Amino acid sequence: MTIHQLSVFLENTAGTLVQVLQELKKAKVQLVAITIADTAEYGILRIVCAEPLRACEVLKAAGIAVAISDVFALKLDNEPGCAADVIELFSQAGISIAYVYTFLYGGKGILVFRTDNTELARETIIKNNLPFIDEDALAEWA
Repeated sequence: MTIHQLSVFLENTAGTLVQVLQELKKAKVQLVAITIADTAEYGILRIVCAEPLRACEVLKAAGIAVAISDVFALKLDNEPGCAADVIELFSQAGISIAYVYTFLYGGKGILVFRTDNTELARETIIKNNLPFIDEDALAEWA
């Protein structure tokens, strides 16, 4: 019900992002989505990709600080308000969203997010019959 996401810690200097992307390119890792959250001194590059475990090893071998975490990815209709409706379900269940980002795939909106309560989030997804993406589905996209 979850997918693996890479979190890469980057200095806010020219060239650090391209180094990560070049390493993944050389290893022929297919990216699905990326986003960066930054502060004045560093950024956190979050990556959803095919073969995340292999991608993590590639980056570690290149001396890049990387971690893997599990996040949820839900498939939503690409219509105004769908994300708000889904996030409201988690809010009503008392679940905090740590971060969220979206992208489009196959005409659907994909909502990627991390929560403070993984088990309760799973229960909420099942209870509300929310269409989720798992590692197998993600592998088909790449």
